[in-house]
Amino acid sequence: MTTNAEDRIERARMLYERFVFAGDAGALDAADPDLDAVEADLALARGRILHGRFLDGRGEDPAEQELFQRAADVYRRLGDVRGEAESLFWIGVFHQVVRNDAESAVPLLERSRELAAQVGDKLTMSYALRHLGIAEHFAGRLDAARERLEESVRLRREIGFMPGVAANLIGLAYIAAGRGERDQALALIEEAGAIAEANGAHGVMRSVEEARAQL
Repeated sequence: MTTNAEDRIERARMLYERFVFAGDAGALDAADPDLDAVEADLALARGRILHGRFLDGRGEDPAEQELFQRAADVYRRLGDVRGEAESLFWIGVFHQVVRNDAESAVPLLERSRELAAQVGDKLTMSYALRHLGIAEHFAGRLDAARERLEESVRLRREIGFMPGVAANLIGLAYIAAGRGERDQALALIEEAGAIAEANGAHGVMRSVEEARAQL
């Protein structure tokens, strides 16, 4: 079970009290991993917000990569594989989306997927596979792109992440169109639209409408 920041901070407070009232000096050092984890959680959260601002058209903020890297370093030191996997994913996304640097992004996304698989983190795996599929698509390797996105869809269906399923179906529709499979592409778009509408995924619906117009 994942421990949240509030629990970690409360535990650090109790460890301090153990030092003050029980004279246990070792309690102070025992608090450090919890507080380090809170800092990593915060860095990851701040990095995601900066990435959202980039997507909103506010330009690149160099602090985005720094925050994700700081989180990855702390999680790695703490042995938190899940946290490291998620942080590496976001560093990969920074290179892919913000810097348009697939060469730097792909190894990070692959490593993220590997680490996420070690701890059964299907959500992070699905994200890494999605962006690896995007990289394959941009490189013109449509078969590999479809394979990555289909695996991401499978994982997202397993965990009930339906807005994410819809987003991936749009990507699969573009791949199908690139392969000359127009009927399949349209069918995928309609399925994506139905899922997005049913789940209130208005941002995905905008992408559905754009795809309909293009296909």
